[in-house]
Amino acid sequence: MLIAQVTDIHLGFEPDCPDEFNRQRLDRVLAELAALEPRPDMLLATGDLIDRGDRGSYLRLREAFSGLPFPVHYALGNHDDRATFADVFPEAQFDGGFLQYVVDAGPLRLLVLDTLEEGRHGGAFCDARAAWLNARLDEAPDARTLIVQHHPPVEVGIAWMNTDPAEPWVERLAQALRGRSNVVGIVCGHIHRAITIGWEGTVVATCPSTAPQVALDLRPIDPDVPDQRNLIIADPPGYALHWFNGRELVTHWDTAEDHQVLARYDDNLQGMIQHMLAERPATQD
Repeated sequence: MLIAQVTDIHLGFEPDCPDEFNRQRLDRVLAELAALEPRPDMLLATGDLIDRGDRGSYLRLREAFSGLPFPVHYALGNHDDRATFADVFPEAQFDGGFLQYVVDAGPLRLLVLDTLEEGRHGGAFCDARAAWLNARLDEAPDARTLIVQHHPPVEVGIAWMNTDPAEPWVERLAQALRGRSNVVGIVCGHIHRAITIGWEGTVVATCPSTAPQVALDLRPIDPDVPDQRNLIIADPPGYALHWFNGRELVTHWDTAEDHQVLARYDDNLQGMIQHMLAERPATQD
């Protein structure tokens, strides 16, 4: 199973501009994903779908994703607005006022969580959402399960983007997942960078953004002293491909750009490929 992921799209950063920079970056990623072979089984769009919570940007988002050859599953981030999203996407699966739902995808079960608290930059996960997650995990304790959400529940080292591990929502999520051996991973957005970290017996992976990326700077930051450090950089738009092999989730990241090719599979390299594959154990019929 192959699951594509995009995140932190931020449509509407340039208000009322259908051809804005962030839309151009999104279109490049979606065109690349649609042309992939093998084709993804689905696409996850993990929050900060638009920048200002407005209806026009959600309409442009819906148009951008229309016509893709695979289904799209959405999560909400801190720049999103639940009511406006629900108006433009009436088919969205809300439960208890939160965009949280199950995707049964054959060998893998996805639980999409809602970590939005409107008016707050960081994540949230209240008792009601924790109860929903516990119930969903309890009803299928042996199903290989992927958690999908916007905010990572971990520190990432970039001081102004960090999640403080002492935040109560982090412990609520941890309690729901603690001791469960069937969770194959947690995929997130929010950081605008590709990052992995082990947490509570599983792996958290954040996807790079289609909008501009966050600069990699691991120095402490002083909110009272603007030090002219780089914060946002226009690296190429990124995406993730999560390959589930029936046992583990393997995450790859790439960017939508013209890569410089240094070697191709031609007659000169055929011998190397044959030798590498011949080293592997013979498959059983």
